[in-house]
Amino acid sequence: MSNVAFIGLGVMGYPMAGYISKAGHNVTVYNRTATKADKWLTEYKGAKAETPAKATGDAEFIFTCVGNDNDLKEVIFGNNGIFKTIKKGAVYIDNTTASATIAREIYDYSIKNEFGFLDAPVSGGQAGAENGALTVMIGGDQQNFDKAKDIIDCYSKKMKLLGKAGNGQLAKMVNQICIAGLVQGLSEAINFGIKAGLNMEDVIEVISKGAAQSWQMENRYKTMIEDKFEFGFAVDWMRKDLKIALEEAKKNNSLLPVTEIVDQYYGEVQKMGGNRWDTSSLIKRFRK
Repeated sequence: MSNVAFIGLGVMGYPMAGYISKAGHNVTVYNRTATKADKWLTEYKGAKAETPAKATGDAEFIFTCVGNDNDLKEVIFGNNGIFKTIKKGAVYIDNTTASATIAREIYDYSIKNEFGFLDAPVSGGQAGAENGALTVMIGGDQQNFDKAKDIIDCYSKKMKLLGKAGNGQLAKMVNQICIAGLVQGLSEAINFGIKAGLNMEDVIEVISKGAAQSWQMENRYKTMIEDKFEFGFAVDWMRKDLKIALEEAKKNNSLLPVTEIVDQYYGEVQKMGGNRWDTSSLIKRFRK
């Protein structure tokens, strides 16, 4: 079994670290709000550290799952960051949804300092994390992937190395672009059907077996019809992710017209007080 540090015990990181612990690894956790780490220790075997650096000293594998690029810089490059104590030969796996730019910066730093790095954002939302069934999109070198894959497998149902550092983050952007368009289409369709006087439960039962089927349809149509939006990935997080994708699109000269519009729609949902509603709350725009 390996010595593992896990930094960031939010709604995703908390169960992810738990699955690594349940697999028998020696896990040391750090969370900015210490009480969250204390709570984690009541549910799982492990230890907690007072700083990211103290969590990392003996670790063969280090995981981070934090909010954004700035949070990531703080826990890795800060005065008490993991790069103060990371061992040569260790592998650092970042599960944060961040920019491809910072992933490449971290990779360059890792080469100079003789440790491994994988950018490994995840998809599947809170439910996927709690069920240990996340999809992991990975960028980096094959040798580091081979070292880390058995531990990543503790919380994943599917993982794939997609090429060089930064590619994991780029793949996550593709994922979020797809979701944004799907949720908007589903919102329009359900609203249209309700306005047309259809029983949308019956309609979805039929069309979900055909070409219109999607994960969003299967898992969110009922709660969308019932006006309930407490089931996973929050609007604030989606807007953060779409901002990253839109910024990257400017760099690679790709067009994201639908994504731009849906991002604006999510901005409207935020103004309605829906910051913490799940992403299917796009349909709320039709119910003002």
